[in-house]
Amino acid sequence: MVTRQACQTACVNSRATSGSGRRGGTGEQQSGSGRGSDRDAVDEHVPGIAEVAWTTHVAPSTELFERLVSRHRERQRRYHRIEHVEAVLDHVTELSASEAIDDLGVVVAAALYHDAIYESQHPANERASARLARRDLTQLEWSTERIERVGSMIEGTAAHVDPADIDTAVLYDADLAILGAEATTYGIYVSKVRDEYGHFDDGEWATGRIAVLGGFLDRAEIYATQSGRDRWEAAARANITAELATLTP
Repeated sequence: MVTRQACQTACVNSRATSGSGRRGGTGEQQSGSGRGSDRDAVDEHVPGIAEVAWTTHVAPSTELFERLVSRHRERQRRYHRIEHVEAVLDHVTELSASEAIDDLGVVVAAALYHDAIYESQHPANERASARLARRDLTQLEWSTERIERVGSMIEGTAAHVDPADIDTAVLYDADLAILGAEATTYGIYVSKVRDEYGHFDDGEWATGRIAVLGGFLDRAEIYATQSGRDRWEAAARANITAELATLTP
């Protein structure tokens, strides 16, 4: 089992950066004196939350990670970008402090790949994302059992119901944490998802959104873990109820 301390290293300590970044530095340069720079320019790679999570829990090589990040930066995405993945990783870390996760590496891999394929007009993004995860993790020589767990977790994010185990429950709750965000942050999330569904007119959007949100409110509990319920349940129900009041099909 991967340690909780490793997750905190992977998902928290690099919070200041997103995806994989570069921090540039410039050498001093004198004008008018004819002297050149005192040192060469520095271009230091600073790994972000997702990259540290990858190298800690998935593989030391980042070739497949860079391909994955490029998918999360596709032009059609507004909410389902690398920033969302990193938020999910942060929430996995939060929940791991009080939930007895069995295989943290599997949860992290599922979080990294769960929206790898995202087209708002595609009916099977989760299956396609799981297929990509299985292919890449096979290439990285993960065990068949762990690969299948990752794939099943990702496919389950299509509905976020009936998690098979605590690891899956943690992934689901981390993915849904945005529903329980502060009201302004929740509003930004809604706006970005609306942009992703720009091919819907307002009536179509409202009809679909009411069905999704109503489904959450109809559940006895939105979150599968006690930690998730303690953190986000009340706020999520308040946010959803407020949004539903603005929608007219």
